[in-house]
Amino acid sequence: MPDAAVPRTGIGWDTHRLVAGRPLVLGGVTVPSELGLDGHSDADVLTHAVIDALLGAAGLGDIGEHFPDTDEAFRGADSMVLLREAVARCAAAGWRPVHADATVLLERPKLLPHKPAMRANLAAGLGVGEDAVNVKATRGEGMGPVGRGEGAVAQAVVTCVPV
Repeated sequence: MPDAAVPRTGIGWDTHRLVAGRPLVLGGVTVPSELGLDGHSDADVLTHAVIDALLGAAGLGDIGEHFPDTDEAFRGADSMVLLREAVARCAAAGWRPVHADATVLLERPKLLPHKPAMRANLAAGLGVGEDAVNVKATRGEGMGPVGRGEGAVAQAVVTCVPV
């Protein structure tokens, strides 16, 4: 069992290409956009980064080990469902999340109006209060793949404590 006095923090990072014909799903929110993220599941780059950070904090590897893109069972999967499953796996290993901080890097569209819903969804998925989740958004300022509008990146940090 985990040491009852020691919290753990994990880091997550994910990236997906932007393509036509796919929805743009971030933190479980479908954001109006002409382009969406390409991937095996719903390609929710924000939730994927949070899942990776969560699994890292619990010492359980990464999202690809638990929900591989080679498994047809996860084709088109709702990443919020995967988040809840990751929380359950962490609990089985003796860990529960207490805080998450995440940043989405996306040139457009603007995410400010959607951040409260993303925060609420992630908090519900993690089983924590909304005050324990922070979602930030920034742009690439015209530089690199994000700045050119080719894709999106998300980074997350999740802290867990023993159950």
